[in-house]
Amino acid sequence: MFWFSKRRLTTGFFLAMVALGLALTLGWSKPANAVTARHYIDLDFEPLGEIQIPDFERYELPNGMVVYLMEKHDLPLVSGSATFKTGEFMEPEDKTGLAAIMGEAMRVGGTANYTPDQLNQFLEQQAASVESSLGATTGSASFSALSEDLADVFSIFADVIQQPAFAPEKIDLIKSQYRGSIARRNDDPDDVTTREFRKLIYGDESPFARMVEYSDIDNISRDDVVDFYQTAIQPRGTILGISGDFDAVQMKALIAEFFADWSPSVIAKTNVEVPQPDQQTNGLYVIDQPQLTQSYIHIGHLGGRLDNPDHAPMVILNEVLNGFGGRLFNDIRSRQGLAYVVYAFWSPRYDYPGLFIGGGQTRSDATVPFIQTMYKEIQRVRLEPITAEELQFAKDAVLNSFVFNFATPEQTLSRLIRYEYYGYPSDFVFQFQKAVESATVEQVLAAAQRNLKPSDLVTIVVGDIEAINPSLGTLAEEVKITPIDITIPEPSV
Repeated sequence: MFWFSKRRLTTGFFLAMVALGLALTLGWSKPANAVTARHYIDLDFEPLGEIQIPDFERYELPNGMVVYLMEKHDLPLVSGSATFKTGEFMEPEDKTGLAAIMGEAMRVGGTANYTPDQLNQFLEQQAASVESSLGATTGSASFSALSEDLADVFSIFADVIQQPAFAPEKIDLIKSQYRGSIARRNDDPDDVTTREFRKLIYGDESPFARMVEYSDIDNISRDDVVDFYQTAIQPRGTILGISGDFDAVQMKALIAEFFADWSPSVIAKTNVEVPQPDQQTNGLYVIDQPQLTQSYIHIGHLGGRLDNPDHAPMVILNEVLNGFGGRLFNDIRSRQGLAYVVYAFWSPRYDYPGLFIGGGQTRSDATVPFIQTMYKEIQRVRLEPITAEELQFAKDAVLNSFVFNFATPEQTLSRLIRYEYYGYPSDFVFQFQKAVESATVEQVLAAAQRNLKPSDLVTIVVGDIEAINPSLGTLAEEVKITPIDITIPEPSV
C-alpha cells in the first residue's frame, strides 16, 4: 500500500509539473516578444470623459440648516458631514487653541446620552465612525456607517452636534496632549520652517499663523469650551451633506426627526467676517540649528484667493515651475544638483489670502546657490513668456487632473458644499476649467507680473548658519539678516 501510494504521488507530481510547464510555456509571453518600450511623447491615451455631477437634492430646514442629498447604491454604505460656519479666527487671542480643543472634545467628550466609552464602544461594534474638528475658518462633524445601521449612527451623529457633554476628564486629556505637542514643536526642522514662515507673512497674532502656548492652555477652562460651542455651532449657516446607499424619503424623515427642532440656546452673531491679513514683513531670516547638516528653506510672500481673476493662469504657472519636467526640477535638481526636493506654488485660499511659497532642502554649502537660483526663476517667469509647449503641457496636466476630483459622490458633494459655504458659484469648477482651456501665454505672463512680487519676498533659512559657505551675506550687500528665536516659553508652575 505504501509503494502504491508513493507511486501515485510521484506520478501525480510529475503530471502536475508537466501541466505547469505547459501553462508557463503557452500562457506567458517570452521576453523577446514583450511590447517595445516607447517614448512618452509617442504614447496614445483615450481622452478623459467629461465631468458629470451626479443627481442631488438641496433643500433647507426652517431653522436655516441647508441639506444636500446624493444617492449612490453600489455599496451598502452611507457617509455624511455637517459643515459649521465657524473657525479658529473666532477664538480670543489669549485662548489660542480653544476652537481646536472644542472641535475635538465635541466627539471624544461624549454626549448627553452616551458616555465617551459608550460612544466609542457602540461605534466600534457597528464598524462606524463619527468625528469632529475645527480649522482656521470652518468646522465639521462627519459620520460613516453601513446602510443597515444608518438610523442608529445618525442619531449619535446628531447627538454629538447638538448635545456634546464635554466630559471634563477628556478636555483635560486633550489639553495634556497639546502641552506635549508644544514641548516637541521644534523637533522637526521642516515644521519649524513652515511655521515661522507663516508667522512672518501673516503676523504672530494672526489666526492663520499664531501658535498655541502653555499660557493659552492654562487659560482655557471647560466653561470656555462650552461657551465657544454655543456661539460657534448653530443650525443657521450649517450645511449637512449625505451621500451613499439610502432612500431619500427615509433619509429626509431622519433629518427632520433629529435636526428640524434643533434650536440653539444662544443666538450667535451672524455674518462674522474672516479677517483679511496684510503681509507683515520681507527680507532674509535665519534660525540657527548647528546640529543640522542641511538647510531648510522657504521663499515667498502673501498670495491670493481662489476668486482672483488670475487663478487659472497662476495654476498653469504652478505646473510650469513644478514636478518632473518643471523648470525648478530641471535647473535646481537635474542640472545643478542643488537639491532633491524643490518647489514653488501659488496656493490660494477660499476666503482669505493664501501664500506664494517656494523652497526645498539642500546642503549647507549649496544654500546660497539654491536661493539665488530660486530668485532667478521667480524673476524669469515675470520677465519672459513661457513657451507654447510649456503652456500646452501645463494645461493638459491641469485639465486631466479634473476627473480625479470627482471620482466619488463624496468628493463631488464635498466640493458643492465648499462652494456654497464660501459663497462661490456652484459651477465654479467649470468656470475654472474653461479659463484654463482658453489661457494664453500672454495671460500667464501678465498674471505672473501682477501676482509675483520679488520686493515682497520673505526668505527663511533653518540650518547650521556657520556651515553655510558662501555665507548668506553674499546674497546682497545691503540685505539685513534677522535671526529668529524659537525658544519655547516655559510652562507656569
